[in-house]
Formats: sequence, structure tokens, C-alpha cells
Amino acid sequence: MKKIQLKVDGMTCSACSSGLEKYLLKQSGILSCNVNLILGMVSIEYENLTVSEIEEFISQAGFDSKGEYSYTDDSKIFQIRKRNLVIFFLLLLFLMYVSMGHMLSFGELFSYDTYPIYYGMLLLGICILFLIYGFDILKSGFLNLIHRMPNMDTLVLFSVFFSFSYSVYGLIEILLGHTMFMHQLYFESVCMVLYFVKLGRFIENVSKNKTTSTIKNLVTITPKTAMVKKDGQFLSVSLDEVSLDDILLCRPGEKFSVDGIVVDGESHVDEAFITGESAPVFKQKGKMVLAGSMNYDGVIYYQAKRIGKESVVSHIVSMVVESLNKKNKVERLADKISGYFVPFIFLVALVSFIVKLLLGFSFFSSFSSFVTVLVIACPCALGLAVPLVMSVSLGLCAKRGIVVKNSEVLEKMKNVGHVIFDKTGTLTYGKLKIYRMFSYQENDKQLYQILCSLESQSTHPIASAFPKDNLLPVSNFHGLPGLGICGVVEKKKYYVGNLKLVGKVGLKQSHRKDYQALTKQGCSILYVMDDDGILGLVGVRDTVREDMKDVIFQLEHLGIMTVMLTGDNLEVANAVAEEVGIHQVHADVLPEDKATIVKDYVSTSGSVVMIGDGINDAVALVEADVGISISSGTDVANDASDVVLMNHNLSNLLDFIDISKKSYRVICENLFWAFFYNICMIPIAAGLFEGFGIVLNPMLASLFMTISSLTVVFNSLRLRWMVK
Repeated sequence: MKKIQLKVDGMTCSACSSGLEKYLLKQSGILSCNVNLILGMVSIEYENLTVSEIEEFISQAGFDSKGEYSYTDDSKIFQIRKRNLVIFFLLLLFLMYVSMGHMLSFGELFSYDTYPIYYGMLLLGICILFLIYGFDILKSGFLNLIHRMPNMDTLVLFSVFFSFSYSVYGLIEILLGHTMFMHQLYFESVCMVLYFVKLGRFIENVSKNKTTSTIKNLVTITPKTAMVKKDGQFLSVSLDEVSLDDILLCRPGEKFSVDGIVVDGESHVDEAFITGESAPVFKQKGKMVLAGSMNYDGVIYYQAKRIGKESVVSHIVSMVVESLNKKNKVERLADKISGYFVPFIFLVALVSFIVKLLLGFSFFSSFSSFVTVLVIACPCALGLAVPLVMSVSLGLCAKRGIVVKNSEVLEKMKNVGHVIFDKTGTLTYGKLKIYRMFSYQENDKQLYQILCSLESQSTHPIASAFPKDNLLPVSNFHGLPGLGICGVVEKKKYYVGNLKLVGKVGLKQSHRKDYQALTKQGCSILYVMDDDGILGLVGVRDTVREDMKDVIFQLEHLGIMTVMLTGDNLEVANAVAEEVGIHQVHADVLPEDKATIVKDYVSTSGSVVMIGDGINDAVALVEADVGISISSGTDVANDASDVVLMNHNLSNLLDFIDISKKSYRVICENLFWAFFYNICMIPIAAGLFEGFGIVLNPMLASLFMTISSLTVVFNSLRLRWMVK
């Protein structure tokens, strides 16, 4: 099985995207297909086919494949379309001058009374230019019609075809001397409809580009060249020439070209666009740097570790695009409605035409209602209502370092009932630090220095809590399995270990009050001793993330229950829970039991979110309605989750919930306006209010059709200002 993403031109509404999707799925060799209207792309899994054969299928469906999808700059195409709009706008002004000149006393040159044949032929000529200009719309409408997948373009095709055909018939009658048909020419309506459709789509495309600007910025943030060490010199090469483990140079004010490990130098680095973290991060030897991040104030030499599509930026883009390709329930419903909408509108137009004829209205009036209904009933607004909001929302999330792998997650987050946190590495930093030290000798600094010197020789995980600088020489060092360590510092033997080691050395336990105080705080406790007595007590524990207390408070304020799930003992778990404000604690939990507990919450409450970072959290992340992992966690946890927090900042969870709720509100508003517009305008277009003097013609209908789509577009873009 192979997978490819192709750029597709010509999709204008959800009926287009759903129609193309259905057509491709009917073709032998195509296993799965997801069409994205906003990005103008199709993601296909296939076998026993070539790319050219797939592109031929797309062409047969009435669309144009532009090759493999890439996030390139479309400014040239934009400029061409903008230029064409200006040219045809001027031509449209001239057309209005010609068709209305007799009313505005512009002279007899364009008067249909004086020169009826000249007048009619001039309108025909201008109309043919507009037909050429809008040929892509007409072609799409025709191909979708013969494939039984009618879309918005099909409605335009019908209205243009009938209007143009009737106008040509009227022109023939004028040529035969029947000048009364001069008032029944629809050439200007054809031009107006095509122009407003083109104008509306141009504005929509500009707006759609704004919604995907975050994705495009992520791609363009990576420089196109790199300074690579070749034969002892640093040379500028293209990114394609960078190989794994190459040594690269990044100077102050430059961006890192690939992901890599610092091998020399130090500097502050801005990773805001990738992680959402505004504060510069200090980088030194051994630290990871990310492609596209900005080097501020030092020279950095780094070794390439992830290049091309393997970089963090590329993974973020892939996950966001993949998420945009997965439609949520509301979007699938809108697509389904759009699929039935076009045939329904054609039926309404036909019924209005027949009924008005039967009621004694003129053919001209009946035909005008028929065309107007076809023009005004635009499913574009309905088709854009959901995907535009999804695109804006996912862009806002990506900008904050929240990578969403499934767009349905946004829908689920608005109804979160419980948030379940893993402890180690999630609520805490996952790194041991010295919590508190009790010293029972006069020189505290000397004791601390001795302790750090001894621990620097140990391979036990607890040793990571102690600094490795300003150390004293250690001799005769050896570990005491299950007890601790010992060694000679400045010609004196010292011991560091647990309570059992105290008895082993031949000392009596003392300082019980300090021991209990550290135990209550969930610390692992070390005794520092010599042969004469206990010199100090040290409490080591994983420290809670700085912002966690406020995050838990805000979640509780929103009515969301918080839960801790950990394999640590109950005493340690309760200490952390008390510090951050969590009231429900599950401790001493085995990895396989975490998933069971999450399933119980899912079955008894609203939407359940699980946040974790370890391999032992992977199954629980899958069982939750929404699984969220931290990017510093394991690859297994990141793969199992629906959302990845790139900057380790759990306060972004609050942003995520806020974006979800506001997105859903805007979607509801969009769907309301899309349906409200059609409910109000279709009866008017059909002529039901003609007796009250309320009448629409095809030209006004095309204008209102454009306004309806733009209402949805601008309301969707409003989300960017709603989320602070």
C-alpha cells in the first residue's frame, strides 16, 4: 500500500470535495481517500496504480491535479487571478454602461432603439469573453453532473446555460426583426453571475490562506540553506545536501537548519513558533536544537540528527494536515446535507418555473425565477461553515504549541468532565531534585559539598538530583546494594544511604521529627553519616511543575474534576496532590490497571481527558476520549495520544479547552447563517413575494450568494480575535 497527497484545483464547496471523494473511492486500486476543501488537497492510500492514473481519475471527476502537495507560495497564481478580476471588472463596468446607457442618456451609440442588432451583438461578444473567463466553473459543473455528483458549479452551469441559450434565441429573433425581444436578453446576467462567483471565490481563497497561515509559516520558518563542515571548512549548502551526523554552524541572528545536538558553544534560542514558549531557551553542549528556531547571542556548532521530513517542524505540519483531513461529525453531516442540497434546489427552481406558468405569469417572469433560484441557493456557505473553523482552530492550537492529530478532539474537548493526570513527568518535572536538607554540623556548605562529591560517583537515579560542580576528590568509593554508598573524602570515610544503612554502620536512628517531615512531603530520604554519627538528612523528590496549582484551580473553576493516577505509593501521591489541589487520587496503580481506571471514568462521566508521558501511560491514553501527551515524553506515549503539548506547559490545556468551546460556538453561528440565508432567500427567488413587490433577478441573486459565503468566511476568521 502506498500513500500520496495531491494538490487539487477547482474545488469550491463541500459538494465538490465530497463528490470527488465518492468518485475516487469507486475506482479500483484506491483503498482510502480524504479530500480537504480548505487546503485544496486529497490524501489517498492506493495500490496497483500509478500517480498519473490517480491524477487522471481526478481529471475525470472535473478537477485539476497540480501534483504532489507542498506548502509552497502561491503568490504568482494569486497575482494572475487578481489581475483577471480587475480586467473583467472594468469590462463589467463597460457592459453596464452599454446595457444602461439608454436610461442614463449616454447618447445613441449604445441605444438598443437606434442600433438593436449592434447592441445585441456587442452584449453577445462581451458575454463570450465572460464564458471563457468562467470556463473552469462551467466545466466542473458539467463533469460533476455527468458523474451524478452535482455541486455549486452545476447550479451555475444550469443558470448560465439557460440564460445564455434564451438570450441567443432572443438575439436571433432580433436579427429577424422582432425587436420586442430586446427586453428579454440575459447576457448581462450571465456575466454578472460568473463574475460574482469568481470574485467570491477569490475572497474565499484569500481568507482560506489566512486560516492555513500557521502551517505555511511553520514550513517557511526553516532556512533553505545550511552551513556544513566540509574538509575542515564551513560551506553554505542546500538542505538537501545535509546528511545525518554532519557538523553544522549557526551564528547569532541565524536560524537552525535541521534538528541536532549541540557539540560546542552556547546561546539563547527562540523556539516560540515551534513550542509556543515565548522565553528564550539556553542551549549548551548536549542540548537539542530544532530546525527553524532562532539563535540569539552565541555561536553554536551542532550535529544533524533529524533532517528533512524527520524534523520536529515537519512532524508538526504532517500531524496538523492529517488532522484537517479527518472530518468530525458536524463536518460529515454538513457534507451529507450539501450532497442532497443541489438536486433539491434544481427541483425547487423547476417547480417555481412550472407553477408560475400555470398561474398565468409570463414565460419571461417564470424563467427569471427559475434562473434566480439556481443562482441564489449556494451550498458554499454550508460547506465552509465547519472546515474553515477547524482550520483556524488548529492553526491557533499549533501556534501555542498544541499539536492536534484528530480534529474530532476539538469537538470532544468542549464537554470535558474529568481530566486525569499521570504524576511523574506530567504534574511533576520527572527529575529528582533536593527538596530540603537538615544539617547537624556547623559547616553546612562543607557537608553539602561532601554529599555532592560522593553522589557524583554513583549511578543510582537519585544521584541525578545533586549538582556535579565544585566537587572534592573521592577515593575508595563503592556502592552498598540496597543500602547506599560510601567513600573517602579528605581522608575521612562517609556514608550516604537509607535507614537500613544507619543500623548497618552501627548507629541509632535519631532526628525522627525531621524524618517524618520529609516523609510527609513524599521525599526519598538519605542519611549522611560518618563512623561517629549522623551528620544530616536530605529529602529528594520530584518537584511539581510551577504552573500546576493554578491550572488545577482553573479547571476546577470550570467545573472539570481533576484526578491523579500514579504508580507511586499513596503517601508520595497525596503529598503531590495536596500541593497542586487535586482531591481524587489513585496510587500504587500498575500500568495495566491505569487503562481500566480510565475506562471506568469514561463509562460514568462526560468526556474524559488523560494526560501522560510514559510508556506505561500509552494504553490509558488510547482508552480516554482525548489522550494528551507531553513532547518530552516517550515516542510510544506521543504516538498513542490525540494531542501533543510541544512546550511541556500544561496551562495550554486551558487554552485548548477555550479554543474548543469558542470553535463550536462559531460553527453553530456559521450553520445558522448558512441555513437562515437559504430559508429566507429561496422563497423570494422563487417569486412567492412578488405580489408584495419583493423581486430578485439573477444579477442581485449572484451578489447575495457571494455575501452569504463571505459572512461565513469572516465569522470564521473572527475566531482568531476571540481567542486571546
